[in-house]
Amino acid sequence: MATLTRYNPFRDLEEFTGLRMFEDTVNRLLTEPSSTRPWAPPVDIMESENELVIKADLPEIDLKDVDIRLENNQLSLKGERKFESKKENGGYHRIERSYGTFVRYFTLPNTVDTEKVNASYRDGVLTIVIPKKEAAKPRQVKVEVHSNGGSK
Repeated sequence: MATLTRYNPFRDLEEFTGLRMFEDTVNRLLTEPSSTRPWAPPVDIMESENELVIKADLPEIDLKDVDIRLENNQLSLKGERKFESKKENGGYHRIERSYGTFVRYFTLPNTVDTEKVNASYRDGVLTIVIPKKEAAKPRQVKVEVHSNGGSK
């Protein structure tokens, strides 16, 4: 008795299509530990009349693992969130938070005073305050209108 095998002439092509590669990438991203994927902390950038403020979420990151540098009007924020796999009362069922090194770069306008930058860290939020140069701050000038005393 002969065995019937279903013939699919496109079977070999399916392995190399973009859809197959996409599926493999998505499956790998969902199954790999997040510690192997690159990540970047989310930031908010706010501007007022007097300063530029950058806030970065850095929960559970020790300040000794964060490096802030300013060079040629580019601010770099580098650091690392370390994964501590303590298995005192059992193991992980799921790991969704990202771990490992990160880097963010921000190009600053020429209107900021890079000599007076300060930073603070509270409740897992790094706040970098960059004041504006005096010449860049908006000014109001009262313009007086003089009348010539007559109308034409």
